[in-house]
Amino acid sequence: MYGNVFGFETDTVWGIGCDVEDVDAVNKIYEIKERDKDKPLILMSYKKEYLLKYVEDVCGFALSLMDKHWPGGLTLIFKKSKLCPSYIKLGTVALRIPNHPLFEDVCKMTKNKVLATTSLNHSGDDPCKNYNEAMEKFGKICKIVPPKKDFKVENIPSTIVDFSITPYKILRQGSIKID
Repeated sequence: MYGNVFGFETDTVWGIGCDVEDVDAVNKIYEIKERDKDKPLILMSYKKEYLLKYVEDVCGFALSLMDKHWPGGLTLIFKKSKLCPSYIKLGTVALRIPNHPLFEDVCKMTKNKVLATTSLNHSGDDPCKNYNEAMEKFGKICKIVPPKKDFKVENIPSTIVDFSITPYKILRQGSIKID
């Protein structure tokens, strides 16, 4: 059992995460997923204020997208700040606030209320689609947070917009359409 690592339902796909500052737990996520450590994790929280300290140069358009689509299936990439954990090896970091009724509770399971996350799957496989699949594949190696009854996961990845470059670039059109 990997104590401080847990799987959870989001509005888009199932995720795996831990406290942003728990480097041992971050390493366990990479181990569980069999993921290349050069692939960064996404930082998620339930409040924008908790996430913004990890980034620099947030333009007005990015803030308007946050206000319009957070919580929701929108991931934004920015240049990372000096407060960003060193295990995020790129000069950028991705941020997201899921729209899920239990996500705030998941964040509050951590000291910093910010999660280092990725999809709940082995690298190269599709993300888990439901609680039963999450329990079957990962229940013996991490805590799986029971889902909210009657909540429908979209199983559509988030839209990703890169604001670390000018002009910004849409890297993936997902559950939210950006022009």
